[in-house]
Amino acid sequence: MRAALLREVDGPFELADLPDPDAEGRVVVRVRAAGVNFADILIRRGRYPQMPELPAVLGTEVAGELDDGTRVMAITPGSGGYAENVAVERAQVVALPEHATFAEGASFLLTFLTAYIPLTRQVRLRPDAVVLVHAAAGGVGTAAVQVARSLGARVIAAAGSTEKLDLCRELGAAEAYVYDEIPDHLRVDVVVDPVGGALFERALGRLRPLGTLIAIGFAAGMWPEIDPANLVGRNVGIDGFYLGRLLRHEPEVVGEAVGELLALWQAGALRPVVGAEIPLAEVDRAHELVESRTSVGKVVLVP
Repeated sequence: MRAALLREVDGPFELADLPDPDAEGRVVVRVRAAGVNFADILIRRGRYPQMPELPAVLGTEVAGELDDGTRVMAITPGSGGYAENVAVERAQVVALPEHATFAEGASFLLTFLTAYIPLTRQVRLRPDAVVLVHAAAGGVGTAAVQVARSLGARVIAAAGSTEKLDLCRELGAAEAYVYDEIPDHLRVDVVVDPVGGALFERALGRLRPLGTLIAIGFAAGMWPEIDPANLVGRNVGIDGFYLGRLLRHEPEVVGEAVGELLALWQAGALRPVVGAEIPLAEVDRAHELVESRTSVGKVVLVP
């Protein structure tokens, strides 16, 4: 099978012929689309906390077909999705809705679970809650805007460029700003933050009493150290979310959330945003799109 192989940190991908995966009790998915996540960018740059051993085939989210032709989407066991075939645990395979494309399937599970579980299991959204979403035009961001809106919240979107703001409004954001233009007086109940760095620190000051900052990623830099006294004194909190660990330790919680999300997707309340479909042979270009933050939604590789 063909696969995009990463041999070293900061190196280019090599389109290589590799042996087909050995199922060993798992199921083999013929990959029709593979999602590119920011974690893949961090691995390539050597900045991911749990680095795989290189050389490696990256990719943790795919959509495709089983041997019997069943259309599925799946989360891979840590990697392997940038290939024509990948072996996954049966429990991580989810039927792809009939109306969905493979590209949409490869854009759904990781992004929507990462937005939905914190907003339904970790924080309590009152009917009049205000939710600020950073990187709102990205993969997790477009999911968070839709999820928060479906839960009845008023959504404020923030993105890195004005070109992305129309998409945020289209998805349900009541207001949308580039980061430097977020009003100083804005106060919110929840912040969904896949960005980290200076934006994370500024977001703490925007929380109302009993508000929560959900830390998801550090695309713009690691999180600053926080003095607990600043949280106690202002009656605010920080919740962290990492889907990989939750899958290992609380798979029932994830499975329950998948069922709820599929129902919302079928009802038309949610939709994955596919920003670009790029051939597997051009994986370097796909990474450039995500790393440069010029893409919207999910960038998908097509073997």
